Amino acid sequence: MPKALEPIVLNALRIIAGFLFFQHGAAKLWGWFGGSVVEFPELRFFAGVIEFFGGLLILAGVRTRWVAFLCSGLMAAAYFMAHFPRGFWPLENGGSLAALYCFVFLYLFVKGGGSFSIDGLLARRKGST
Repeated sequence: MPKALEPIVLNALRIIAGFLFFQHGAAKLWGWFGGSVVEFPELRFFAGVIEFFGGLLILAGVRTRWVAFLCSGLMAAAYFMAHFPRGFWPLENGGSLAALYCFVFLYLFVKGGGSFSIDGLLARRKGST
C-alpha cells in the first residue's frame, strides 16, 4: 500500500512546500502574512523574489525541477550565509527551516512535480499525441 501512496504524497509535499515558501517571499517583499517591509539589501530582495515566485511555481508544478533546484540553492546559501556563522547546530543558529527547505526542494528537483501538476499535465498531453 505505501507504494500506491507515493504519487499522492509527492504532490502533497510539492503543494504544501510551495504554499508555505511563497509566503516567506510575500512577507519580505510586501509585508504580507505578518511580515514587515523594510529596506532590503539587493541580496535579500532577490531572495524574496525567488521565494515568492518560486513558491508559486512549485505550488502549481510549473518547471518544478529547475525552480526547485534554484530554491534549494537559495536555501543552502541562506543557511551558510545567515545562519551557520551564528553557530554549528541549526536549532541554535535559527537555520532549521532553511536546511529543511533546501532538502525538500532538492528532493523535488530529483522527483519532479508529480502527476497533479502543470508539468504532469503537459507530460500526459505530450504522451497522448
